[in-house]
Amino acid sequence: MKKTLISALSILLMALVMLSCQKDPSSGTPEPNPGTTPDRKALLTQWADSLVKPGYQRFNDKLAALKTKTTAFTAAPTTATLLDARQAWQQAYVEWQKVEMFEFGPAETVSLRNHFNIYPTDAVGIRQNISSGTYNFDLATAIPQQGFPALDYLLNGLAADDAAIVQQYVASANHRRYLTDVVAKMDEKFGKVYGEWNGSYRNTFINNVGTDASSSLSRVINAYSLYFERYLRAGKVGIPAGTMTGNPAPDKIEAYYFRGELPVQLAATAHAAVQLFFNGRSASQPSLKAYLNALGAKDSRTNQTLSDLVNAQLGVSYQKLSSLSPDLYATIRTRNADAVAAYNEMQKAVRMIKVDMTSALGITVTYVDNDGD
Repeated sequence: MKKTLISALSILLMALVMLSCQKDPSSGTPEPNPGTTPDRKALLTQWADSLVKPGYQRFNDKLAALKTKTTAFTAAPTTATLLDARQAWQQAYVEWQKVEMFEFGPAETVSLRNHFNIYPTDAVGIRQNISSGTYNFDLATAIPQQGFPALDYLLNGLAADDAAIVQQYVASANHRRYLTDVVAKMDEKFGKVYGEWNGSYRNTFINNVGTDASSSLSRVINAYSLYFERYLRAGKVGIPAGTMTGNPAPDKIEAYYFRGELPVQLAATAHAAVQLFFNGRSASQPSLKAYLNALGAKDSRTNQTLSDLVNAQLGVSYQKLSSLSPDLYATIRTRNADAVAAYNEMQKAVRMIKVDMTSALGITVTYVDNDGD
């Protein structure tokens, strides 16, 4: 009887000690539940095989079509071949929005974004390059003289109408050469990135687990946050709307020379890609959302699930962004307050992604955004 009592007291004491060692759930983010600890390698594998590589493959197809159509145009400049080249440019530009956020690994190494989508384009510099016939796209000064924005100028803004644009190419070998060289540089840079992902880099990426600054998870999250904050929120909306300066600048929109519905389409496509990356393609597969849920990540102020809050805010900002259609240039000129409102909703999502999410993941933000907001 005495031994039984001692044994019972010992068990009770052990239970109390174990309970006292557990983390107070009210003190911060709860510990993962047993059996649901996030598998970083599985997440990285899902990103590589279901998002990055397929996304790059689809973009590679559009880039190949763009090369084919621009080659046909420079070989025989007509209104018909110009329209074909312009359509291929537009389709490739939309597809680019789905992969531009992947500026890590090989894309970061070759500065892919700098060669593809820095705008507004330098039209004066492009004209000087064409006139001289001498240029080097690897120089820092040439960054805004190439990529999709340069093609926007070359296919849409070179003259007052399509017939005049065609005549420029008919009359000038330098114009034909510059257009060819811009596309060739894009093909060269992307070819390196695409080749590495289809080669050894995929395994390097998925095996680089951890949360330190050099890990795949850290590089992806930093690239993701930077893209949403600087290139989507600020670049596509904030800067043209003048949120940093107080002076609207509609001439700084993406696809400025083509205009119409395309600038909003590009921004909305990019925003949808950001949310898709967060949620993944299937609820049953690893994703950033599932990873946060497994960590038990919650908002410290409301105790709501962080992934739900992020998704809700992204949904609101997407709706605000979509409301700027059909013509972003006209919207900024006539109802800029709507563009500012869309920017403000995206800014709320920036805080959740850059501060709350990175904190929950144990990721250090390694970039500095100094746009003044």
